[in-house]
Amino acid sequence: MASLVGKKQGKKTYYYLTESARVDEKPRIVSQRYLGSADEVTALVEGGSAGDPKHSRHLGFGDVATTCSVIEKLGIADIVDEVVGARRSDAGASVGTYISLAVLNRVVAPTSKLGFAQWAERTVVDRLCTVKAKALDHRRFWDAMDQLTPKQMKEIEERVTGVIIESFGVDLLGLVLDMTNFATYIDSANTKAPIAQRGHAKQKRVDLRLIGLGLIVSTDGGIPLLCHAYPGNPSDVSQFPIMVKDLLVGFGKVAGNSHDLTMVYDAGQDSLSNQSLIHESPLHFVGSLPPTQHKDLLAIPRSDYISVDEERFLGITAYESRTTALGGEYRVILTHSETFFDKQR
Repeated sequence: MASLVGKKQGKKTYYYLTESARVDEKPRIVSQRYLGSADEVTALVEGGSAGDPKHSRHLGFGDVATTCSVIEKLGIADIVDEVVGARRSDAGASVGTYISLAVLNRVVAPTSKLGFAQWAERTVVDRLCTVKAKALDHRRFWDAMDQLTPKQMKEIEERVTGVIIESFGVDLLGLVLDMTNFATYIDSANTKAPIAQRGHAKQKRVDLRLIGLGLIVSTDGGIPLLCHAYPGNPSDVSQFPIMVKDLLVGFGKVAGNSHDLTMVYDAGQDSLSNQSLIHESPLHFVGSLPPTQHKDLLAIPRSDYISVDEERFLGITAYESRTTALGGEYRVILTHSETFFDKQR
């Protein structure tokens, strides 16, 4: 509810447009905008000029409002709160609210939790979320995140994924899996984040602790559907079975018939055990083989290759064959791009 509030400073009264809402079942001012003195407000009402403003504020709106609308449509806060349970009596907001705010920040302008409040001041977050400013302290985010267990996070992921698929009609026939790691600035002496470990840094930052991340997205729009965070020291290939099992067990609940799914992954996941796992699963797959391990295929002359699709893939040619690899015989498609080949010279 909006209202005019006068605040006396010395002998003058200055007016503000305020908005109130119930926070913790109590009325609180959640937004405040300065209007000016009585004379300035009168001039505005009568259509006159109140003079040039002494200062102005430019607040981020479009990206924040759009992201908030999607977060609300997916019901992220409600899903988190249903899984985690009622909020603590001393908490400034529910766990679901904090996670939603973290998602908003990550989409619009990623900052650390320490920098969240300062970022929010430059946007209309206070107009769209009735959380008091002091509740946006970085420690409150940490308190909320500490309440989430791995089991709860997996359930939240499954439920949110289900809503995404239903709301946006995501085609699940094609899935792409990839893994990477990224460097963090978590201090070496920090024992509260055992997932951050020293390893083979793909960013070449050997001085920083790493966190591994596996992600499965749809070929339809590149929508993230399943993730797997792991310590930075194991190899990617060792995490592949975990993601496949999560895909078949958890994701299968929302995907329906797993026999219709095709998963695409690169040669970094190649191993006899991983390929055996795929072979025994209901999944179709498209993998990749290191060319240097199949010199007989490399010896096939380019003149034997045929054009793939001149309209969609200009300059791409391909050759179909069969080969033995990873414990079985498979159909292989060799492709060649003259443009890409020139760049690699």
